[in-house]
Amino acid sequence: MLEKLQPIFSILPEVRSPEKRLPFKEKMKWTAIILILYLVLTQIPLFGLSEFAVDQFAQLRAVLAGSFGSILTLGIGPIVSASIVLQLLVGGNIIKLDLSRHEDKAIFQGTQKMLAIIFAFFEAFVLVLTGAIAAAAPQFVGILILQMSIGGILIIFLDEVISKWGFGSGVGLFIAAGVAQQIIVGAFNVLPSPIQPGVPAGNIPGFIYSLVTGQPAFDLLIPVIAVIAVFLVVVYAESMRVEIPLSYGGVKGARGKYPLRFIYASNMPVILASALLLNFQLFANIFQRIGFPILGEISQGQAISGLAYYLTPPFGLDVLFIDPLRVVFYVIVFTALCVLFSVLWVEISGIGPKKVADQLHGMGMQMPGFRSSKRQFEKILKKYIPAITVLGGAFVGILAVGADLTGALGGGVGVLLTVGIVYRLYEEIAQEQLMDMHPMLRKFLGD
Repeated sequence: MLEKLQPIFSILPEVRSPEKRLPFKEKMKWTAIILILYLVLTQIPLFGLSEFAVDQFAQLRAVLAGSFGSILTLGIGPIVSASIVLQLLVGGNIIKLDLSRHEDKAIFQGTQKMLAIIFAFFEAFVLVLTGAIAAAAPQFVGILILQMSIGGILIIFLDEVISKWGFGSGVGLFIAAGVAQQIIVGAFNVLPSPIQPGVPAGNIPGFIYSLVTGQPAFDLLIPVIAVIAVFLVVVYAESMRVEIPLSYGGVKGARGKYPLRFIYASNMPVILASALLLNFQLFANIFQRIGFPILGEISQGQAISGLAYYLTPPFGLDVLFIDPLRVVFYVIVFTALCVLFSVLWVEISGIGPKKVADQLHGMGMQMPGFRSSKRQFEKILKKYIPAITVLGGAFVGILAVGADLTGALGGGVGVLLTVGIVYRLYEEIAQEQLMDMHPMLRKFLGD
C-alpha cells in the first residue's frame, strides 16, 4: 500500500544529502546556523492572535520545543505524532517494513514526512477551532491555522537539515535550546515579576531579594536544586553500561569492548510518551466541543475530570497530598508508555540484538572464547539488550515524573531530555573530532 504512495513522496521537498563525508567544522557550521534560525523563528509572532490567549499546554511546552504565540507554536508536535503512529503500525506488524533494506527505509521516511505535514495542518486546525489558540476575530481563524501549519512544516525541514548536515537530530537540539532558555530565564531573570511588582522574577535574584528584605523564601531554591539533582542523576545513569568484550579478527591482539548503555533507547521514549498524552488532551478537547466529553471535561484549557484529568502531568509536591491517586495512576501509565516506546524504538532504529549482531560480525569482530558467528553474537546480545531496554525505559519514565513533581525549572521532563541530549551530543562531537584527527579510525568504528 505504501509503495503506491511513492509518486507522492517524490514530489515532497527534500533536503539533499551531502555527497561526501562532511568535516567537523562544516557540521558545526550547519548546526549553529539551524539553531540560530530556530531561535529567530520563535520570536516571530502569530498575526491575528488574541491578546488574551493563554497557553493551555504550557506544562508540555518543553517537550514540544515550541514557543507559544510564535509561528513555531506547534514545535516538534507534528514530527513526533507522525513517529508515534508509524512506530505503532510497524511495531504491531500492521505495516510490514524491513528497515534494514534501503527501499523500505526510504518508504518509512517518506511516509513519516508526509504524515508530519498532515499532522501540522491537523494540529493547527484543532488548536484554533477548539479555542486552545484564541483568535482576535473570526476572520483571523484561517490565517492562524495557515501560519502555524507553515511553522510546523519549517520545523520538519530544519530537523532534516540537522540530521543530514549537522550533529544529532533537530528534534533533540530544539528541545535542548528551549529548555536551556527556560532554565536561564527562570533562574537568573532580574526583571520585575508581573505577579509581585518590584520583586525579581528569577528564582535566584528573588531569593537574594527575600534575604535582603529579611523574609527569606527558601522555597524559591527548590526548583533550582531540583534541576541540579536531575542533572546529576541523568549523567550518572548515562555512564552506566554493560560492556561486552570483543576482539578484532583482522588485527592480532586488538581487543575492545562494546558498550550497551543502561538508557539504551535514549530519551526518545519520553518524548513519544509525552506527545501521545498531549494528543490525548487534544482529542478530549475535540469531544467536549462536539458535546461528548467522554474523555473528561476541559475548563479554561485544563482537564478537571475524567481520564484526561488523570493523564495530565502532575506538577508540585503538593499534588502528592491533595490527589495521590492521580499521581500513582499517571506514574503507572507514563512508565508503561516509556517501556513500550523503548521496545519499539530499539527495533525500528536498528539497534536490536539481530541488527547489532549483524553489524559486529560484518566488522570482523568476535567474542573471546566463542565461535565467530552471527548467531552466537545474537544469542549473547539477547541476554542483555531486551532487559536494559525495559529497565532503562522504566527508569526514565519514573525519573521524568519525579522531576516534574519537584517543580524543576524547565519542567522535569524537559530537564531530563536536555541533559540526555547534551550528553549524547557531546559524545558525538568528541567522536567526530577523533575521527578527523585519526582517519584510520573511521573504518574500525564502522563509519
